[in-house]
This record gives sequence, structure tokens and C-alpha cells, in this order.
Amino acid sequence: MKKFLTVCIVHQGNKVLLGYKKRGFGMGRWNGFGGKVLPQETIEAAAVRETFEEAHIQPTHLHKLGVLEFSFYNQPDISQVHIFKATEFDGEVGESEEMLPRWFTTEEIPYDEMWKDDKFWFTYFLQNKMFTGNFAFNEDDEIVKYELKEVSELP
Repeated sequence: MKKFLTVCIVHQGNKVLLGYKKRGFGMGRWNGFGGKVLPQETIEAAAVRETFEEAHIQPTHLHKLGVLEFSFYNQPDISQVHIFKATEFDGEVGESEEMLPRWFTTEEIPYDEMWKDDKFWFTYFLQNKMFTGNFAFNEDDEIVKYELKEVSELP
């Protein structure tokens, strides 16, 4: 079974806004803002809602750049993650119970403190290139297999 999720990253000039996950799945890692798509909700609406819940900002000018599928050791579900870039937003960036937002320059992106797949696709993201791929993780959250490619249109 597929689970549909979103990730939204604010990218302005040479800066990106990431959130430090304080609890739940991915705790202790820097990531974009996002989560599960609710029933009767569009994927884009989920990206906006999750970003507001986690960083207190309303992303505007969303661009979908990627669709990645993840499989995890001993979990039957595939997670299909839709990755969005927001170049603008309304509101003031603020900490939530789940995430601590922080701006990074593109040279400071903390890949060693992120999911291991991020270092593979983030270059496409920063260059506004569309991409698809899949990553399989073992029980130690290490990548055991992956495929990633630039595409001219997203599924």
C-alpha cells in the first residue's frame, strides 16, 4: 500500500529553510516541512497545511519538483513523497511542538544530520530541476538501493 506525503522547503536566493524534527518519525534530523496527505485533501494543500503547522508560515508560489518513493526494512507500505519548493511565504517563521526552523545557506546545508537520501536529490532541488526516484533503507536507516533521475514532467 502507498502512503502519500509531502515535503516543502523554502528556498530564497542562497538560503533554505529547514526544520529540526523534535519528535516522531525522523526525530533528530533536519528536513523540509511536511507529512501525511489527509483524506479529501490535495497533495499541494497538504504541503501548505503541514508547513503552517510546523513552521507557522503559509508557503506561496509552490513548485512541485520531485516525487520520491521510499521503502523501509520490515515495513510493507511504500511512502510516496511529493517535494515542493516555496520561494515566498506569508507570516513569521516560528518554532512548533514538532519542528525548530532554521535558515541555512546552500553551503551550510547539514547533510550529515539529514536523511541519507537528501544529499542525492537536493542538487536537483536547488537547481529547480524536476526529479523522480526511489530509495530502499535497511534496519539501520542506510540506503541499500536507489534510483534517481531528472525528468521533464512529474507523474
